[in-house]
This record gives sequence, structure tokens and C-alpha cells, in this order.
Amino acid sequence: MNVAKMIDHSLLRPELTTADVVRGCEIAARRDVASVCVRPSDVPLAVTALAGTGVLVGTVTGFPHGDTLSAVKVAETRALVEAGADEIDMVLHIGRLRDGDDRYVHDDIASVVAAAQGRVVKVILENAYLTDAEKITGCRLAEEAGAHFVKTSTGFAPGGATLADIQLMRATVSPAVRVKAAGGVRTLDTLLTLHEAGATRFGATATETILDDLAARERGERPAPVPDPAPSGTY
Repeated sequence: MNVAKMIDHSLLRPELTTADVVRGCEIAARRDVASVCVRPSDVPLAVTALAGTGVLVGTVTGFPHGDTLSAVKVAETRALVEAGADEIDMVLHIGRLRDGDDRYVHDDIASVVAAAQGRVVKVILENAYLTDAEKITGCRLAEEAGAHFVKTSTGFAPGGATLADIQLMRATVSPAVRVKAAGGVRTLDTLLTLHEAGATRFGATATETILDDLAARERGERPAPVPDPAPSGTY
């Protein structure tokens, strides 16, 4: 199991400077993670910084609230693809999902999938605001709309990834759709617990801490603590 290649190194906080983003990309390249996930305006910078490294450039659409017009999400996605983004993490319209407006939610996601032109699209449900029934509906609509992943959280809501949510999401979507955990994935044990439950990609800012712990365990220098029973939190 290649833990590094399951991590999307998150660089989404609004206060990050250009220098912070460059340093984050350097960490991502050095640790050979799956991707960085940067703010939309940082995509060209990340594309340049990660050229030739094998680390993908991910970014976000309709972030963090999901309530922009579908046409705006589409325009943003097209611009991000043109700028070189490999993966798009979009926030679905949380309010419309809670309204029970399934058609709106489906079409909103499908429009972004089309605009992504074959790039991987991950749909963020923002589970902290949803009932289990709404989470199930959101996952099913994301799959029907052609999304490649369903994702727990933005990292900016009151709660993040939980074991129960990963289990629920994995049970809801088909094997063709993967599950990403984000928000509160700060330790190796949290990551491993959520991976066992079905998550295969993880949004994290604590990438170096997680991978340093893994390396220490592989050298026999650090015992494995008891896994977190119910990981949660924000980026």
C-alpha cells in the first residue's frame, strides 16, 4: 500500500502566500504524493512547480460553499482545465440537496463533469450539514452525474471526515466511484482507519507528519498507537 499516493496535499487556506504555495508544492514533489489541491488562482503556479514530478495538480470549483451558479462553475472549470488542472474537486449545491431538488443537484454536477473534459471530478458533499439520507442522495446523484469520487468535506465546515460517513458513502456508491476523506485527517492512524473503511484518497495538510510516522514505523522506531475511533475536524 503506497500511502503517499493516496494523499492530496491541501493548499487551500485563504491566507497562504505565493511562497507558501511553492513550499507546499515542494513538499508534495519530495514526498511523491498523489496531488496537490490548490486554490484556483494557484493552478498555473502549481503546474510550473510540479512539472515532471508525477504529482498531479488538483483544484476546486464552487469552493467552499457550492452555491455559485452552475454556469459559473462551468466557466471556472473550463478555465482551470485550460490552465492545466488534472483534477477538480467541486462542491455540490448543499442547500438544493437539502431542499430535495435532485434534478438541480444532478445537473449542476453533470455540467462540471462535462466541462472537465475527462479530468477526474470529485464531488464534495459537506457532510457536516447533511442527514444520512441526504448523504446517500448526494452520493447517488454524484454517481449518476458521472463523478469519479465522492468526498466528505471542504475542511471549512464545523466537521470533517468521520468513520461512519466513509462507511456510508462506500456502501452507497458502486465500485466505479471512489471515496475521498477530507477534514481532520491529521494522523497516520486516522488515515489507515478511514482507508480500511473504504476511502482511497485523503485531503491533508499534515502530509509530512503522516509520512514521517509511516517511515518511523517501517524502521521499527515507533509503535502503532490505537487508531482514532471517530476521526473528525477541519484542515
